[in-house]
Amino acid sequence: MREEGDWRDLDRAALSRAYDNSGAVADSAAIVADWRRRSDGLRAAMAGVELSYGPRPRQRIDLYRCGTPGAPCLAFIHGGYWQRNAKEGFTCMAEGPLALGLDVALVGYTLAPEASLTEIAAEICMGLRRLRAEAAPSRLVVSGWSAGGHLAALTADEADAALAISGIFDLAPIARTSLDDALRLTDEEVAALSPIRHLARGGPPVSVIFGADELPELRRHSTDYHAARIAEGLDGRLLTVPGTNHFTVLDALIRPDGIIAREAARLASL
Repeated sequence: MREEGDWRDLDRAALSRAYDNSGAVADSAAIVADWRRRSDGLRAAMAGVELSYGPRPRQRIDLYRCGTPGAPCLAFIHGGYWQRNAKEGFTCMAEGPLALGLDVALVGYTLAPEASLTEIAAEICMGLRRLRAEAAPSRLVVSGWSAGGHLAALTADEADAALAISGIFDLAPIARTSLDDALRLTDEEVAALSPIRHLARGGPPVSVIFGADELPELRRHSTDYHAARIAEGLDGRLLTVPGTNHFTVLDALIRPDGIIAREAARLASL
């Protein structure tokens, strides 16, 4: 039985609006621009190591070391609905985890429509394997925001734990929005690449975090996914960041005392 407001009752235009995070946050462009400014500053102040995991231009990883040999590593995957942004604009997300004793890796990937979502997911797996082999972290936590949250949950088995921030965990509604113009999702991809449909026992812990003021559909994805995991006996926390939207939620990762940064450190120490 469908609940009131079920996404399946919305037409394409209404459903597209339900996922329009940029449209829902008036100053989102300014927030993203500030991330880029802070990221430029961090890269200028701190030398990183670039790792390649394939021949495509975006198949690169920027690795930043905290200074402790054998430290755990947080691999961060950027968002943008799988078709926007670049890892360089999210370097500032390393600030909090670095201060807490984690190495941080920013994982790049080819964007849609140049790559299908199947190819993007495969790239992230390749990148995480390359990172584990090259950086040899004591523990690897894969994390991501928005579309990156989806990719982190989807590739959690490549890591020791996952931290999915404001993610998408069922692709069925996405396939009915304007976002699919670039993604061109097939029914097979919706089934194979929706984390909520793949909850095998024995997997690593996955913490799910979202902003309390996010769009209802985004909040629903996180709560539904966590509930499905708990029903299967899987480990992981559900955390809400009070007073934050889809963009400001990441302040809790940038700040060392933020909920997300502290959760990353906890997962890295299990």
